[in-house]
This record gives sequence, structure tokens and C-alpha cells, in this order.
Amino acid sequence: MADRSPGPARRAAATAGRGVRRVFHADGADRSGLSQLSYVTVANFACDAILAVALANTLFFSAATAESRGNVALYLLVTVAPFALIAPVIGPALDRLHRGRRLTVSLTFTLRAVLAVILALNFDSWLLYPLALGMLVLSKTFGVVKASITPHVLPPALDLVRTNSRLTVLGHVGGSLIAGALAGAVSWVWGSDAALWLLAAVGLVTAYIAMTIPAHAEAALDEESATLRMDRGRPFTVGLKAVLTRPLGRQVLANLWAASMIRFMTGFLTLFLAFVAKAQENATAAEQAGMLAIAGVAGGLGTFAGNAVGARLPLGRPGRITTTAAGAALSAAVVAAFLGSIWVAAPFALVAAVCSALGKVALDASIQTDIPDSARSSAFGRSETALQLAWVAGGALGVLLPPDFTIGFSVIAIVGALLFGQSLLTARGSTLVPGLGGNRPRFPGTPRDPRAFGARLLGRMDE
Repeated sequence: MADRSPGPARRAAATAGRGVRRVFHADGADRSGLSQLSYVTVANFACDAILAVALANTLFFSAATAESRGNVALYLLVTVAPFALIAPVIGPALDRLHRGRRLTVSLTFTLRAVLAVILALNFDSWLLYPLALGMLVLSKTFGVVKASITPHVLPPALDLVRTNSRLTVLGHVGGSLIAGALAGAVSWVWGSDAALWLLAAVGLVTAYIAMTIPAHAEAALDEESATLRMDRGRPFTVGLKAVLTRPLGRQVLANLWAASMIRFMTGFLTLFLAFVAKAQENATAAEQAGMLAIAGVAGGLGTFAGNAVGARLPLGRPGRITTTAAGAALSAAVVAAFLGSIWVAAPFALVAAVCSALGKVALDASIQTDIPDSARSSAFGRSETALQLAWVAGGALGVLLPPDFTIGFSVIAIVGALLFGQSLLTARGSTLVPGLGGNRPRFPGTPRDPRAFGARLLGRMDE
């Protein structure tokens, strides 16, 4: 009689599956809906990693080798600049999604799967740029929508700060590392376009998983809209339905300025180093790829370490953490500007990544502490939108500046100093940017009721 016991490979796979399930379902995440959001978050990291592998030697590197300023300007226009227009739309649009956030997440993955198939079939055509841009936009959209869903799926044993750190760590390990390595193997064996079919499969499966997130992840009927500006005088309306708006408090905004400064630096490094590597005329293709790989590994390790440390830090004073992290990143930029060498690029990327992760953890803590429950989901969405826009601005600067370390790091240090100064001024009640500084209470005030605003306006007209 044949032995029907499972073989070693099957037993190892079953053990690994149980281990993954325990990690994703720990602390009551399976009952709150956090486990489903965790799977979707890991898949988002995986899609980004697979896309990066598929396009590594086609989109970014081919654009980076362009010698004319016209080609560089076209690269900026097609792959970076549109985010500057799209990012401010994503945050306000969340206020319309009182019953559609799960569907929105599912659509971002469905559309990415469709775009990946089209791109795989047209890999060497002009469609490469707009299709890649579309997938990048959908990825950023998911990040903003996820930020608004997370507060609704917290298990009792976890807070928002630990939850966000946990999602980021899982995403980097399961998505960036494991899925990225798998995509690299697929691309090496069958070609870069084959990795896009893997992306399409991941996107379709994740689109289904997104719809299994519990219904309570949707916005509550009494949810308020958080706003960045303090001097907004007109009511905020969604179609024919008015919603309450609540400006962010002073400390939250100061932390957001500091975190945005660091995110600005990471966006700059991501694209600037690609152009600098390809500008090394005496280096071989392998050496150029090695330069980027070292900086990329440093950034990945820094993000992982920052989130791991941030999840264990006492977060009673998040302003001190964001200020320290922003100051450390700025100091690293100043040192890099003075040294002006490729040997400081990797340490700079490591420091910036660690500080970015710590700054985000502290920003999450300040939102959790200072923002009322009714406006917290919107506040997370708005803050994520601001961070995305900061990354885009840094990336745009990295494309526009000449591929010279001294010039690039000097400019980033100057801009970083201005943003850091704005953060410090905001915390002290002042500002360099009208409406986006500290001329506001420490905590958010009474939400702005558009109906009350209309009544006051009619009263003035009667007078």
C-alpha cells in the first residue's frame, strides 16, 4: 500500500503557511478586519516591487541616460509632474467616499492588473510611459485610501501607531523583498515583460481580497473632514450634501511639516541617484546598477529599521521625535553636501529612510492623540496626501538638477532647512506660509458647520 503521507516540501509549505497566518491574524486582526487590510497592503508593496523590476532597465534607466534637456523635461512631465496635480485631488475626494472605500481599493488593483496586461503586450511601444504612470498613480491612491481605512479596523490590542508600523514592516518583507525577488527570478528566466503578468495575477487576487474587508471599514455617517488650512472661509460641500470641516491642530501640522521635509529628501534621492549613476561615463552597466542597488538596499534597511524601532518607542511626545528625526536628516544632507561624494549617498539614504519612518510613526501618534475620532480618518488621508506630494516635489527636483553630488546635496540641504524652519515656527505659533502654519490652536477647534456659515452669511446680508 502506497505511503500517502505528505512529503517534506509539502510539510514545509504547510508550516510556512500556518506561520504566515499567525503573523497576519495576531492580536485579533482576523476579527477586526486588519488581517485583510494587511494582505492588501503587502500586495500593494508587491505590485510596486514587481513593476520596478519589470521597468528597471527600460523606463527609469533609459530616461536617465537622455543627454538633452528636452528629453529630461519630457521624462519629468510624463512620470513625475502629474502627481503634483493628482495628489491634491485624492485627499479631498476621500470625503466623498462614505460608502465606497473598499470598492476604491479593489478598483486600484483591478485597474493595475488591466494596465499590466496592456503594458506586457506593448512593452516596447510609446505606451510604456503613460501606462507606467497610471500604475504609479493607482499605487499612490491606494496609500491615501488605506490611511483612511486603517482607523476603522483596529483590533483592541493595537493602536494606530503600532498598526501602521506593522503594516509597513509586513509590506517591506512580504512585498518588497519576497515578491521583488520572485519578480527578479521571473524576469531573468522569461524576460521583463513576464513579470508584468505576475503583477496582473497579484492585482486580480488582491482586488477580490479587498472586498472582504469588513463593512465597518467604511466611513461613519457623522465623520468630519479634516483640513490643512486654517483660513478657509467657505463651507466644504460634497455634491448637495454639506460636511463638517475641522482644521488640523498646531502640533499635528508642525509634525506634518517635519515629516514632509524628510519625505521630500527620500523622493529626491530616489530619482537623483538614478540620474547620477547613469551619468558616470567611466562606469560599466553593472557598476551603475551596483551604485543604485547599494543606495536602494540602504533605503530599504533604513525603512525597516525605522518602523521596527518606532513601534517600540514611547510616543508620549511625538513632536520631539519628529523634530529629532528631521534634524538628523537635515544634518546628514549638510554633511553630504560638504563631502559631495558617491560614498556618502548610501549613508545619506540610510539616515533619510530611518528618519522618514520614525517621523511617520510620530506623526501618526500625534494624529491619534490630538484629532477627535470623527475627523481622524480624514486627517490620516490628508496627511498621507501631503507626504505623497512632498515625495513628488523632491523627485521632481532630483530630475531637474544636474547630476552632480555637491550641487544636488547642497540644494536639498537648503530646501530642507526652509521646511525644517517652517516646522519649528509652526510649533511656536508662527509661519512662513500663510494659512499653513501655527496661527491656530494646539488642538483642533470646533468643526466648521457649513449650515452655520450659511446662516451667518444670510444674517450679514439682512443687515
